[in-house]
Amino acid sequence: MLTVISCMVIGILTGYVLRKRHIAGLVGKLISVAIVLLLFFLGISVGTNKDIINNLSTIGVNAVLISFAATMGSVLVSWLVYVIWFKSKES
Repeated sequence: MLTVISCMVIGILTGYVLRKRHIAGLVGKLISVAIVLLLFFLGISVGTNKDIINNLSTIGVNAVLISFAATMGSVLVSWLVYVIWFKSKES
């Protein structure tokens, strides 16, 4: 845990020092590459786990239901936030 917090603090300090330089585009691209690599290695981990592969049909149905519910909840809350705080300002 100390490693994670240390990395975060070092990143914040580095960002603070470099804030006047225009590196936001580079950082965004690096984050995208890191996310793709994490998903790739997660896929390798799932593919090599026999328990997950054997129960993929059950896990898959649950994952789809949870993903759908989470997406619908996000859409509902986003719509409510828009209606409550932003819609009246547009008129």
